[in-house]
Amino acid sequence: MKKSSISIFKTLLVASGLLCATSCSDFLDREPDQILTEEQVFSDPVMIRSVLANFYGRVTWGQHIGDSYTFTILDEAGKSDGGPDNIQRFSDTQWRVHDYGLIRNFNQFLQGLRNTTVLGETEKLQYEGEVRFLRAWTYFNMCKGLGGMPIVGDEVFEYSGGMDVTALQYARSTEAELYDYVISECEAISTMLSTDRNTNSARANKWAALMLKARAAIYAASIANYNNKMPSPIQTPGGEVGIPASMANGYYETALSAAEEVIENSPYELQLTKPDDLERNFYEATSVKDNNREVIWAKDHGYPGQGQQVNFTTANIPGSHAEDIDRAYAGPILNLVEDFEYSDSRNGDIKTRDDQDNYIFYDDPLDAFAGKDARLGGTVILPNSLFKGSQVPLQAGQKVWNNGAWQTITSQPGERDGAGRLITSINGPNRSNEQYINKTGFFFRKFLDETPGASTRGRNSDMWYPRFRFAEAVLIAAEAAMELGDQSTAVDYINRVRERAGIQPLSAVTLDDIIQERRVEFAFENHRYWDLKRFRKAHIVWNGVINSSTAQQWALFPYLVVAPGTSNDGKYVFERLPFSNSLHPRLFELRNYYNFIDLAWQNANPKIVLNPFQ
Repeated sequence: MKKSSISIFKTLLVASGLLCATSCSDFLDREPDQILTEEQVFSDPVMIRSVLANFYGRVTWGQHIGDSYTFTILDEAGKSDGGPDNIQRFSDTQWRVHDYGLIRNFNQFLQGLRNTTVLGETEKLQYEGEVRFLRAWTYFNMCKGLGGMPIVGDEVFEYSGGMDVTALQYARSTEAELYDYVISECEAISTMLSTDRNTNSARANKWAALMLKARAAIYAASIANYNNKMPSPIQTPGGEVGIPASMANGYYETALSAAEEVIENSPYELQLTKPDDLERNFYEATSVKDNNREVIWAKDHGYPGQGQQVNFTTANIPGSHAEDIDRAYAGPILNLVEDFEYSDSRNGDIKTRDDQDNYIFYDDPLDAFAGKDARLGGTVILPNSLFKGSQVPLQAGQKVWNNGAWQTITSQPGERDGAGRLITSINGPNRSNEQYINKTGFFFRKFLDETPGASTRGRNSDMWYPRFRFAEAVLIAAEAAMELGDQSTAVDYINRVRERAGIQPLSAVTLDDIIQERRVEFAFENHRYWDLKRFRKAHIVWNGVINSSTAQQWALFPYLVVAPGTSNDGKYVFERLPFSNSLHPRLFELRNYYNFIDLAWQNANPKIVLNPFQ
């Protein structure tokens, strides 16, 4: 009889050069001390569902709220916890996905599912669609980092000692072939999956499949387009890396078609439940599950099988609002904040000095951000903005007018001067190596849970992390239409998103507009890194230049003005400073456009060719 105790498989999947032992063996364990055979699992509908739930918990890669550090690597946030991060270059394996053990588990499940008699055909079809979706998602995440990799289809490889492994050695696909596989799988499964919204968007439905199809197509299109516009395109002779420019338009057309199907026919929308409070509206559209009509698929930490509650709120909540000892692990940086436009100006720079290099004075530090893109307030806690109904003070110190010059006074967090005026806020910011105090001048707002107890170690939060939102369908459609030369369609789509943000409409759309819009719409949603890579802009933005406006991380410090007898006494000024906890500007090298292939994979399978620059 075929080996059936899943927990003792030791199968060499030489298509990827990966030895799959216990890492891919315990996915059918019902309890830590109970091992079940395939026959036992697929004779029990409850166990079949538990395996499917387990799969959903295993497909998280890149940035996510289960690991706050991931947000500090790029140009979105900085680490305030303790000493400097010392990041300069990006890793050759940054967010690399190569999980053929998981793909094998998917294929094992599909074999058992297709043969089981304990489920009805409708349910079997739905489950098959979900597992194939998760498999396509895995391949997509693999492809965007590594390029083309072996496609093993539904095969479940078996290995016995001494057998000839040549038949198990699969060559890498081309990059285009792997994107094509993801797209074709999404097309096939979209007819198997439910068209309904589901609890907390935790499970894949037809619309999630179409979103993956649209995203895979737009990635492939932009690589075919922009990689070939580089002075020296990044590619391999066999096409494992690099897509011919001639394929770009076909992918753009596929992306546009899939995105428009979601826009026109799905039960989702650009959520606008609070038109009189666009900041709150955006926060709820991304971060509140109840009655949400925007999020299509998410990792929901309150859903069975997707992991326990998450400590993102506990770790990152402002000290003024903390419910436990943890707080202020990381905070958004000025680079991101200034990329949010003003309603009447596309230049989002915060006005800190006038043309004569004198301070600009504000009655309230929040006034410096008045008229900003509403998405900023729904993404970032600004100085003196509200969280859970009360202000979040951010004050680095005092600027004291003393004998014709400004003197900077700072203190321990929460201290006041002899007149009772606050010196440095309990939240900071400051430039020390202390834990639990902000160092960027801003806190996260998006994904920070308002539920009482959500920032305590004992409870933590069941906040979700969106993977697909309706806004992405709209912006994919805008990008694809723009690249296909249809400006009127591109303008219509991008302005739908901008109108919800309360900023001026565009009359034309360029690539820079697409990059800008995606930057602010999807901050902290695991898009920024991959967008700059597919547009071949990463080495330009993160150029490693000291004090670069894009490569260096920047902070913004508010100060209370102490100038008795003057009209500016009691007002606030700002200092723009290099972020003290990130010493080096980010440097993205050409070698970082594709992850390196592990040499152990090639040793196990000589058909695996290496990536460029290895």
